Amino acid sequence: MRIIKFSGRELAVMRALDFSSGSPGSELLERTHMAASEMVEVLHGLMDAGYVETNPQAESFPAAALEKTVFEVNPGYFQDLKTAIRRS
Repeated sequence: MRIIKFSGRELAVMRALDFSSGSPGSELLERTHMAASEMVEVLHGLMDAGYVETNPQAESFPAAALEKTVFEVNPGYFQDLKTAIRRS
């Protein structure tokens, strides 16, 4: 088991993300009340770490497509991420 630690912004995004079906960027913006530029930064960091993926899968996404892009939890980290969110 990996020990995962999130920053406050990362934790807010992970809590807003629907683990079962994913969430579009527009829902994440609404649930977290973050600025779009902050959300893009956080999501790129979570994607770089491998915790979050886009659907359809892509290495990155343009900031202009944030609201329409669907973000999902990487199934390989599902249990570790759930544990990390509960601990925080």
